[in-house]
Amino acid sequence: MSITIYHNPKCSKSRQTLELLKENGVTPTVIEYLKTPPTAEILKAILVQLGMAPRDLMRKKEAVYAELELDDPSLSDDDLIDFMVLHPILIERPIVLANGKAALGRPPEQVLDIL
Repeated sequence: MSITIYHNPKCSKSRQTLELLKENGVTPTVIEYLKTPPTAEILKAILVQLGMAPRDLMRKKEAVYAELELDDPSLSDDDLIDFMVLHPILIERPIVLANGKAALGRPPEQVLDIL
């Protein structure tokens, strides 16, 4: 079983989720998404697996969200995805992928449902 975590080591929830996976015997592939952001295609697939719209996966309190005026309702889903690819800090974290499913580690225990 292949398990991947989109991880930010500076984020406490992301660190807690990674530790929880390891405590449950899982050694995931770790993608530090700030260094290696997902492509638009991968992000679209993750959104489908999460059952979320792009805006739902965005960190609205990040300065870049306000700077780029991403609260503009005229922006399309594709526009928002493009901004998340260009500015991965906008992507909520951590995201765990397993068994064709995805879960957001907020709270960290939520990812156990897809293992």
